[in-house]
Amino acid sequence: MFKILIVLAVVFTSANLLAEIKPALMLANVLQTDSDINLEHYWVSEKYDGVRAYWDGERLISRQGHEYHAPEWFIKDFPLTALDGELWLARDQFDRLSGIVRKQQPIDAEWRQVRYMVFDLPHHTGPFDQRLLELRSLSFLPSHLPKHLVVVPQWRIESEAALMDQLAEFVAKKAEGLMLHDGRSYYAAKRSDDLLKLKPCFDSEATVMGYEPGKGKYRGMMGALWVEALVKNNAGEQIKQRFKIGSGFSDKDRQHPPKIGSLITFQYSGLTSKGKPRFARYWRIRNEL
Repeated sequence: MFKILIVLAVVFTSANLLAEIKPALMLANVLQTDSDINLEHYWVSEKYDGVRAYWDGERLISRQGHEYHAPEWFIKDFPLTALDGELWLARDQFDRLSGIVRKQQPIDAEWRQVRYMVFDLPHHTGPFDQRLLELRSLSFLPSHLPKHLVVVPQWRIESEAALMDQLAEFVAKKAEGLMLHDGRSYYAAKRSDDLLKLKPCFDSEATVMGYEPGKGKYRGMMGALWVEALVKNNAGEQIKQRFKIGSGFSDKDRQHPPKIGSLITFQYSGLTSKGKPRFARYWRIRNEL
């Protein structure tokens, strides 16, 4: 009996370790506005506000190697081929989706609202142009492909101006942004310009309310600003929010920070679920005209 328990414990531990191995995923850089990227080589798609999910032929796995406990009916008609995609609910619904897919005991009624948006084939050995063609053909998938497995639409773009127009159009409909994928690139588990993300960057003004002291190399300098700003929430209402800005400063800024009570301009990428600016970054002291 003792030997049997040891064997079972080893099997159980090995299974857990296997489930927590991080998948080797292709990661995106941010497309900079001053980039010299040649857009003619890129495919464009919507950036879905969901959670990254790797299908290894048996399970859906997160970037950190944790299994998403999807209902059996959700994955039973998935192919044996590895897929790279995003579990997604709808635009501007990230918090609700996250609550659904991270439950250890899945709720069928909730998962029936979830879609698996597939955008790449990690094990295919060809460049993305070929991988996309294979993905679109669905030649490797069963004829009864489940409706909740969706091949992500991807298209070419003519110019940077057209790209920015599309970004504005998608964001106006509450999309998170756009993704760009180099058609010449091979699938590689690294962060590079082969895959790029383009998200809107907003700017606004805030009043400096206080400081946090710096740590490490910033010891003796300002580490972060506490600021207060009027932020428009998803309902279009102006809400006063207090939050911290800790990035975007030069050493000179940290040695001589903006005065308490002064107005600064900061940049951010959308709002958190609590209505606060996401990834707030100091830009400059506001110059009064």
